[in-house]
Amino acid sequence: MATIDLIVLGILKKEPLSAYDIQKLVEYRNISKWVKISTPSIYKKVLQLEEKGLIAGMAIREGKMPEKVVYSLTDAGEQEFESLMLEISRRPVHIFLDLNAVIVNLDSLPPAEQQACLDHIAENIGVLKAYLSENLAAKEHAPEIPEAGLAVLRQQMILAQAIETWIQTTKEQFSGGF
Repeated sequence: MATIDLIVLGILKKEPLSAYDIQKLVEYRNISKWVKISTPSIYKKVLQLEEKGLIAGMAIREGKMPEKVVYSLTDAGEQEFESLMLEISRRPVHIFLDLNAVIVNLDSLPPAEQQACLDHIAENIGVLKAYLSENLAAKEHAPEIPEAGLAVLRQQMILAQAIETWIQTTKEQFSGGF
């Protein structure tokens, strides 16, 4: 998947890291909250990118620690990174929300269950907003957090707020016999 390629190549463009360190950085930056990427897919992707010659691994040992492989971009990897940036930025924007599968089927439920489903979605949006608020408060003034990462957090907050407003309107429509 090109998105995972871009995430891994982008991380390695900044500094050479082990697959474990890449995975920890993805975790720390909460990338999996806004891009479908899992720990196993990161390790698998690192191996694939190495096979393609886009990254190169070098085994290193630090002190008494076990040997680990640290990956860095090759020239081909640099070119692929730039190519993916342009390619993905040119694509139409698609916003896929799993909750839409529930919304399109709401009218197949009795009114009480419709409201229950909408309440669950509203509750989950509230949880997401609280998480994003905490994350923004913790990272907004941290000098080590890149501005691009903060931009994504802000984007996610705006989307969560918009969904919260939308879900309230939808709840009102459904309670009115929509």
